[in-house]
Amino acid sequence: MSNKNTKMMQRDLEVIWHPCTQMKDHETLPLVPIKSGKGVYLYDFDGNAYIDAVSSWWVNIFGHANESINNKVKAQIDTLEHVLLAGFTHEPAIELAHKLVNITPKDLAKVFYVDNGSSAIEAALKMSYHYHLNRGKRKALFLSLTNSYHGETIGALSVGDVQLYKETYEPLLIANIQVPVPKDQSIDAANEALAALEETLKERSDEIAAFIIEPLIQGAGGMHMYHPTYLVGARVLTQKYDVHLIADEIMTGFGRTGKMFACDHADISPDFMTLSKGLTGGYLPLSVVMTSNDVYQAFYCDYNEHKAFLHSHSYTGNPLACAAALATMEIFEQNDILGENEKKSSYIKEKLEKFSSLSNVKEIRQQGMVTAVELEGYQSTERIGLKVYEYALSQGVLLRPLGHVIYFMPPYVISYEEIDKMIEVAYEGIKRILK
Repeated sequence: MSNKNTKMMQRDLEVIWHPCTQMKDHETLPLVPIKSGKGVYLYDFDGNAYIDAVSSWWVNIFGHANESINNKVKAQIDTLEHVLLAGFTHEPAIELAHKLVNITPKDLAKVFYVDNGSSAIEAALKMSYHYHLNRGKRKALFLSLTNSYHGETIGALSVGDVQLYKETYEPLLIANIQVPVPKDQSIDAANEALAALEETLKERSDEIAAFIIEPLIQGAGGMHMYHPTYLVGARVLTQKYDVHLIADEIMTGFGRTGKMFACDHADISPDFMTLSKGLTGGYLPLSVVMTSNDVYQAFYCDYNEHKAFLHSHSYTGNPLACAAALATMEIFEQNDILGENEKKSSYIKEKLEKFSSLSNVKEIRQQGMVTAVELEGYQSTERIGLKVYEYALSQGVLLRPLGHVIYFMPPYVISYEEIDKMIEVAYEGIKRILK
């Protein structure tokens, strides 16, 4: 590292506590101070370039410093930077809400603005519980899938299935039970899991407010994937047993799975859909809960403080974030993003064929622009993901493996040459740790 990079790293470690990080690791593992970004690249203070193969935690779908998004945000900042959304409104929030209603599944007619993914989950859980309460039912139990992840605030953590988190924070969590996620991407696995779901709903639907799922891909759960048949069946069963379906599309939304939303693969409309991450192209924090007119009407009445939905954030519907989201939506409207992504995902699949020859590769799975290579033959204490991460950084690629799963989720603007480098670096990194 240069003196500039080193100085930045030292100043950071004096005051910043980083997320998802054992800070003691940075006694030996250098931080990477980033000065700028452009397209798929991040640049440090020495001018070293890194391909952002994980879209900076899955948010940056159209590249860093995207000119059209930049211009929209710059124009907005000279007009209105923020205004409360209680009793007031503004044009970017209105226009964005209309666009979201138009592109999401047909029954989703209302937009509730929040400001990050976990908060959207919290709002959806509360909205579901409160809906049933307003209808005279006290249903305080939530249902989710094994191996799931929905965020790290208390409610979101409660409906996830990250064992370490649950063990640590168990006394703080709300009531939740889980049913098995389909074990793989086959239809048989989907049907087997649906049978287990129906058994639980049959026994406990009078207690369960909602069933929350990550449709098709469980992100933090090692990019585990399953068949759309499960979504179809889950929608049928939740309606049959009067349980809400919450589709957590925070990671899968906006083209990641090959369609605009993962629910589109099954042609279903959930009762709630949470969106964030790619919503603003990775520029600013913003999230929404999409819901139906049926849910909305359960709260619509003459003044009654107990029936009103009780949830707010200071930066709800922030105009700058809405402007970034509108610019992101325009990129989809003016370009065949899904068509180009289909070509790129096919190319990635083809390039990954050689990984099958490596004896430490257990499985390769793909859904749209999300691809995962699962490794085997290692103990968790070996931290093989960290070894691949360090090697990739040395070669100019930012990978951030999930344990023993190496995955690719690059910005959609990645070129075929950049895909080649991303995959070749990952291949060499995996090959280097062969036993």
